[in-house]
Amino acid sequence: MIQIGRFNKLKVLKHVDFGVFLDGEDDGEILLPLRYMPEECEVGDTVDVFVMFDSDDRLMATTETPKAMVGDFALLKVVAVESVGAFLDWGLSKDLFLPYAEQIHTPKVGQDIIVYIYTDKSDRISASMRLDRHVDKSPVDLKEGQEVELLIAGKTDLGYKAIVNNKIWGVLYANEVFKPLRYGQRTQGYIKKIRTDGKIDLSLQKTDKVGHEAAEDIGPLILDLLQKKGGYLAINDKTPPETIYNLFGVSKKKYKIALGGLYKKRLITVDDDGIRLAK
Repeated sequence: MIQIGRFNKLKVLKHVDFGVFLDGEDDGEILLPLRYMPEECEVGDTVDVFVMFDSDDRLMATTETPKAMVGDFALLKVVAVESVGAFLDWGLSKDLFLPYAEQIHTPKVGQDIIVYIYTDKSDRISASMRLDRHVDKSPVDLKEGQEVELLIAGKTDLGYKAIVNNKIWGVLYANEVFKPLRYGQRTQGYIKKIRTDGKIDLSLQKTDKVGHEAAEDIGPLILDLLQKKGGYLAINDKTPPETIYNLFGVSKKKYKIALGGLYKKRLITVDDDGIRLAK
């Protein structure tokens, strides 16, 4: 069965002056226009093509790769706004339609917005800004400590909302974020906690270890940086958390735990103006 809005491996049936026709099985023959044909494309060959509708609502194939496909959440740029809806650049010659009914506010030309790509009742590919309709309601196939892909979808009073693995909502708490995050950014994160109500707490740091065990992981990093800097670093308790994160990729709390571990082992000294390798 053809997957509209996704890549399909289809067999070449015949050549015509304007391209080749592919075997769409129950959906009939599907045109792959000449401008999208691979250099070598013979009858009987199998080609990997993206299937969509053309301007006349006929199925067509292309070897172009869109920025996102049906079933994906993606950050796309608005290229036109009309009374019936907006149109988005998704990397193909035909822009992606965002119906008026699927907008939560009127987008502006040039604006980047996060949308979900879906097929409507007529199998036409469209976009929706109503993300809540399309996220999963329970954290299926996720577990605490798991590394995941995050799509930052907005800032809240608590911190940042993120779409986890293209499936479900999660939250990054503001007091645990130590690097700049922007709307539409993709980044790696970790499942910190799955609550009994199905809500997900996220972290930008690996959370399968806790307390001193987790902090010990950066002890070698601190020693290595001290050696590279001549045995001295001007960091102390007043150093901003952002600086700590930029240096070591952890929160200030974990840095201080690791520092305490190195001090107890007499590998460093801690002074008012910074830290030093022990002599």
